[in-house]
Amino acid sequence: MTQSEYRSGVPEDWFIDPVRLGVPGVRKETGDGDPLSWQSDSLCAQTDPEAFFPEKGGSTRDAKKICASCEVRTECLQYALANDERFGIWGGLSERERRKLRKRVG
Repeated sequence: MTQSEYRSGVPEDWFIDPVRLGVPGVRKETGDGDPLSWQSDSLCAQTDPEAFFPEKGGSTRDAKKICASCEVRTECLQYALANDERFGIWGGLSERERRKLRKRVG
């Protein structure tokens, strides 16, 4: 079997660029200064958003578990602190935990 015969069954467009698909962990730095570019690598973007915005008194355990293994956790927390996010789990911390952190730092 020649190489051309072997490749004849492979479609020309068999490869799909993961960056074009927005696959987490393969973010292309665009240099456009987009402060939210980290969101394309966030694990929460691939998860049920309700876990990150629980009802009052609801569990935050599942969201925090996801955040613990997220590669952009730091960027997420920095964004939440800089923008005074009042609801939800950001960077692995609840609003109450972010308030405590602001008091300790500030």
